[in-house]
Amino acid sequence: MLTIALPKGRIANDTLNLFSQVFKEQFLFSDRKLILQTKNFTFLLVRNQDVPTYVHYGAADLGVVGLDVLEERRDIQIVRLLDLGIGKCKVVLGSECGKPINYLKPRIKIATKMINITQRFFSKQAIAVDVIQLYGSIELAPLVSLADGIVDIVETGTTMKQNNLQIDEVIMESSAHLIANVNSFFVQKQTILHLQDSFTKIMNENN
Repeated sequence: MLTIALPKGRIANDTLNLFSQVFKEQFLFSDRKLILQTKNFTFLLVRNQDVPTYVHYGAADLGVVGLDVLEERRDIQIVRLLDLGIGKCKVVLGSECGKPINYLKPRIKIATKMINITQRFFSKQAIAVDVIQLYGSIELAPLVSLADGIVDIVETGTTMKQNNLQIDEVIMESSAHLIANVNSFFVQKQTILHLQDSFTKIMNENN
């Protein structure tokens, strides 16, 4: 029996679809339920950013989470198994259209929920930055002069365009990864690797 933490939303649905293709049975959460139990698996629906925590502490043997979350949570010890190729998006640096970030300032202000990714990005370029942590409506920050720019996740970039923001630079590409708890991987290695191989086969067939 494996317990698998899934992020709420489209990635959970796409992951369950992969399980359905591998095991030839339907995997669906009942309305508003956070736990789905089957003969061989228990699935948990959790907040995206919490998936690595559930896996790290052993509440889940496996998890599916975006690479952006894994890069933000490098302090969490897990085993990265497989890029599932779903939930594709980009982490980008953006600013207000017509008002590019002024890198001549002694320090620039960047609003984001991805503190670590942002700090590492600017540190590599030797740019002094004050990172302002926000949890939502990040696009507002440059428009009300809270920040010079933002670091955020985009899929199509439509939301940024609608809010008069432009993408200045792509920091990283992201997609959902299958991860494992370190102890679970050791104890159930054969089962987990078999599942990984099955996913790889289905992904190759779908492509």
